[in-house]
Amino acid sequence: MIVVVGNVKGGVGKTTLAINFVIARAVQGYDVLLIDGDEQGTALTFTELRSEQARLTDYTAVALSGSSVRAQARQLAPKYDDVLIDVGGRDTASLRAALTVADTLLIPFQPRTFDVWAIDHMAALIEEAETINENLNAFSVLNAADSVGKDNEEAATYLRQCTRIHYLDSPIVRRKVYPNAAAQGKGIIEYLPRDQKAVDELARLISFVYQK
Repeated sequence: MIVVVGNVKGGVGKTTLAINFVIARAVQGYDVLLIDGDEQGTALTFTELRSEQARLTDYTAVALSGSSVRAQARQLAPKYDDVLIDVGGRDTASLRAALTVADTLLIPFQPRTFDVWAIDHMAALIEEAETINENLNAFSVLNAADSVGKDNEEAATYLRQCTRIHYLDSPIVRRKVYPNAAAQGKGIIEYLPRDQKAVDELARLISFVYQK
C-alpha cells in the first residue's frame, strides 16, 4: 500500500506526521519504505539522526524527486509491506507524481484559515491525478490542532465541504511530545515519559488510514 502525506501548503506538520506513521508501522513489524519527496529533505535528515543518535534502522528511507517518485515508487513497492511518501509544501512535480501512484493521500491541515483554504488547490490536483490513478482515495485531517477552542470545529466544517476529499474526524492535537521525540530521533510511541493521549490519537488515525 502506498500512502502519500502531502499538501501544497507548507508548515502543516506533514513530515512530523509521516515519520511517526512510518515508525509506528515499523514497530508493528511491517517492512516500511519512506520516500522523502520534499525538497527540504527533512524526513531523510530525521532518519539519519535516528540512525546516529537513537541507533535505530528499522525502516528504509530514500530521497526522490520529480518523475522518479512515480517510477521508483512503482518499482520498489512490491518489495515492502508499506510505502509512505512525504511530499509537498507547495505544488511540485514530486507531489503530482506521487498522486499518480498513491493508494491513499492523507492531507494534514492546521486549523487556520490560510491553511484550510489550500483544500481547493489539493482537490484540483486530485481531480487531475484521477485521470491516471482512478483508485486514489483522499482524506483530510486536522494536524497540530488546538486542545481547546472553536478553531478546530470551524476548520473541520470547512474541510467537510469538499466532497472530493473525505474528512477524517481524528485530529492530532499539538503536543510537546512531537518535537521532543524528534530531537532524539524517535517517534512519539517510543518517547519516555509516554504521552498516552498523543499515542492514542496517532493510533486512531493510522487505523483509519490503513483500513480504507
